[in-house]
Amino acid sequence: MLSTLIWFPVLGAIAIAVLPLRQLKLAALTISGVVLLWTLWIANQFDFTNPLLQLQEYLPWLEPLGLHYQLGVDGLSLPMLILNGLLTWIAIYSGREEIERPRLFYSLILLVSSAVAGAFLAQNLLLFFLFYEVELVPFYLLISIWGGEKRNYAAMKFLLYTAVSGALILAAFLGLVWLNGADSFAYQALMGQSLPLWLQIVLLSFVLVGFGIKIPLVPLHTWLPDTYVAASAPVAILLGGVLAKLGAYGIFRFGLGLFPDAWATLAPGLATWATVSVLYGATVAIAQKDIKRMVAYSSIGHMGYILLGGAAMNALSLVGAVAQMVAHGLILAILFHLVGVVETKVGTRELDVLNGLMNPVRGLPMVSALLVLGGMASAGIPGLVGFVAEFLVFQGSYAVFPLQTLLCVVGTGLTAVYFVILLNRTCFGRLDNAIAYFPKVEWRERIPALILAFTIFFLGIQPTWLVRLSESTTRSMVAAVPSLAQPAIAQEEGGDEVMKWQMTND
Repeated sequence: MLSTLIWFPVLGAIAIAVLPLRQLKLAALTISGVVLLWTLWIANQFDFTNPLLQLQEYLPWLEPLGLHYQLGVDGLSLPMLILNGLLTWIAIYSGREEIERPRLFYSLILLVSSAVAGAFLAQNLLLFFLFYEVELVPFYLLISIWGGEKRNYAAMKFLLYTAVSGALILAAFLGLVWLNGADSFAYQALMGQSLPLWLQIVLLSFVLVGFGIKIPLVPLHTWLPDTYVAASAPVAILLGGVLAKLGAYGIFRFGLGLFPDAWATLAPGLATWATVSVLYGATVAIAQKDIKRMVAYSSIGHMGYILLGGAAMNALSLVGAVAQMVAHGLILAILFHLVGVVETKVGTRELDVLNGLMNPVRGLPMVSALLVLGGMASAGIPGLVGFVAEFLVFQGSYAVFPLQTLLCVVGTGLTAVYFVILLNRTCFGRLDNAIAYFPKVEWRERIPALILAFTIFFLGIQPTWLVRLSESTTRSMVAAVPSLAQPAIAQEEGGDEVMKWQMTND
């Protein structure tokens, strides 16, 4: 059942190599659509009250290396699988009809979807690492072939940074297995290991830096602006919406999950690291003149909320962190898609040039309206999914790290500032008569943004659909770090705090 999510896209990529050119996009959409529907069907079979791995698959592979084909899904990986399936379909749909080398383009996107799904499902550390590394080559090619200005520089920078990320993660995995004298890389077998605390801290540091590059967190972020800006809109959607979440997932799964004691020791530093990333990303975004670069820097700040929720480690903050992973993926996807439409129709992304796009006759009114919605969601306006995720993180983290939480709340205010700047200069004002008329945006170009807008709005007013996916799993992870969990879950006597929040919200 789970293997279908990995190998069906691979078979689809092979099939695309022999199909007629006119059928390639339809075939890729069909394959990714089937994967998305299959993921939703798996979610329908999922027991949300069970915190343990479900639908597990096991196949012996390389016994001497301790490498086995082990798959499983829980409340931490299931939301990411759904997000991966949706954004892969969106990325394929939003690609230009006349794209160069379409066989290779669609095949690479399907291979990325396969590798990312494999990483989310892998329950063997070495198997995870293999999937983690496999997606590097497709992404490198997608950036270097179909990217914009400085695409070769950006693609090489991305490759080098992520190669270092993989090396650090592999070193941590090998150290964990060898120092424990284990004969397998099975995730479940390595949980609860009894290494000295200082060794756990060393290994956890490798994990944090390795996945911190992928997220990325300050100061490991310098590859992100160049890569996001150089990538085409569909590839930027996958980079920010899916790949960055793989980094956050890795920190929680292999950092918190394998080193809970060391995590508790480093938690205050992690909360401070998250705060620095939030404030840095927001302040630098304000100074940008390129709207795509502004959105890229905003991503750095919003990923900091995820680390803050993980550092606080209580039922509300951690479930909020997972919700923020989904919310950020959806919001970033709609923003990158709309920025791509604006660039295609207007021919520029510069704030000093763009104005008046809300004009109902000569501008891009629907695109502008959706851009306003995306900006509001990113700024955490109530009724949209961004508010739900950030509110859960802040409500949970304030009891543990009040100063860092308040500073991150300031970061949400700065988010509103740079999006007001973006929307005011882009959507409002008078159109320049010299470039008064833009090509009309066809309905097929609006569909990805409309789907994402509906999802952002629906999950904003019905957050239980999102929260319940990970509630049981995150609660079991909290139980492994009692020293941090106690201040926040002391309020839960007589009931489930997360369930109380859901009922109140409903």
